[in-house]
Order: sequence, then structure tokens, then C-alpha cells
Amino acid sequence: MAKHGKKYLDAVKQIDRAENYPPQEAVELVRETSIAKFDATVEVHMHLVLDPRQADQQLRGVVTLPHGTGRQVRILVFAEGEAARTARDAGADYIADEETIKKIEEGWLEFDATVAIPQMMGKVSKLGRILGPRGLMPSPKAGTVVDPEDVGRVIDELRKGRIEFKMDKTANIHVPIGKVSFSPEQILENFAALMEAVQAGRPPGAKGQFIKKVVLTSTMGPGVRVDIADATALKTA
Repeated sequence: MAKHGKKYLDAVKQIDRAENYPPQEAVELVRETSIAKFDATVEVHMHLVLDPRQADQQLRGVVTLPHGTGRQVRILVFAEGEAARTARDAGADYIADEETIKKIEEGWLEFDATVAIPQMMGKVSKLGRILGPRGLMPSPKAGTVVDPEDVGRVIDELRKGRIEFKMDKTANIHVPIGKVSFSPEQILENFAALMEAVQAGRPPGAKGQFIKKVVLTSTMGPGVRVDIADATALKTA
């Protein structure tokens, strides 16, 4: 078991690990107990009462955070012709051509999000084993395989804080919702947007309350348990 430093142990003392805190109080505690020397990311971790092996119990969706994630997003677009020009005008960092695809096959991954038009998916599909495990594969379900006329809109949404969430093999989801430098109100509003999106994406096979545990934390900081009833009651303005 890894040993924690003095700063972490001091931060833990400020938290009652058996307590389920109201969202507002949890946000304040996460900001106060951040021990990183940089602007740490605030993350939400949820454990779900779902079976990842069952097709009707999968949870995946997208959410646009009202205040973004606080980090610069490098966007790569798989497009050609007019769609490529639209992507470039909309501020895409990279337009993927044959040379770019070859670079990715050789290990180049200096981007954070991808968008593709359907006409390019034949070429993109061979990158699945590389992009898929890293959450970078364009997907219709994630809204990142779009018609050419929608490329600019999706790029704009990604810039503003549109992110994907997906349940892993242990029935957990992990989502960044901002930085500790954000105001408590900004973090709480982003948290509310995520909670609404998760509940809106409720799988058909879910029974009763399918969110078992919600924890807020910051990079390198201790986790703060959040009261589930209060968290699921959060609403965006």
C-alpha cells in the first residue's frame, strides 16, 4: 500500500470519511483539501448498481459542463473537402489526412478529442485498437461522428466543455468537472449538469436507485463522499 505524505494526512483529518456530505459542503472541502502545487482537477467518481456484462445495463453519455473543464482541449478532426475547411474555420487543432493517420498508428497522440464525418470512418476504424482504449475513438453514440454540416457545432461544444462519460468494467464512472481554482458555484453547477446527464442516461435494465456511491476529489487529494439523495436532486439553473 502506498504511503501518503504529511500534507495528504493533514488534509484527510479535515474530512469525516464516514460522513455523506451535502454537495455544497463537499465542494468546499475538496477545494480546501487540495494539496497539489498546481491547479488540480476536480473529479467525480460514481459507483453504480449496474452489471457491465448486461447489454441493457450500459451507461454512456455526453454532457456539456456550463463552465467547462478548465483545460485546453486539442481537437483532431477526421474530415475532407468542405468539411475539412469547416473544421479548420471552427478552430480544429488538427485535420487528419493519410499522413496524420499513419502518425497515429506510429504512436502520435497529442490530442484530447476527436470528431469525424461518416465518410472518413472507413479509414478511422483501423485506429480503433489505438484510440478506443484511450477514449479517443469517434463514435455516433458519443455524438462525435457527425454530418459535415455539424462539424463546426461539435467543435464549438467541445471547446465549451462537452465531455463524454462511460461506465467501466467495474461499474464506475470517472468525470472531471473543473479545477480547484473555479468558484464553488461553478463547480456545483458543473456537478449538477453531470448528475442530470447521468440520470437522463439511465439504462433500461436499471432497477431503483442505480447510483450507489458518489465521491468528489481533487488530483492527489482525499475523496469526499457526497449524499446521494442530495446529489441526484441537483438541478442546473
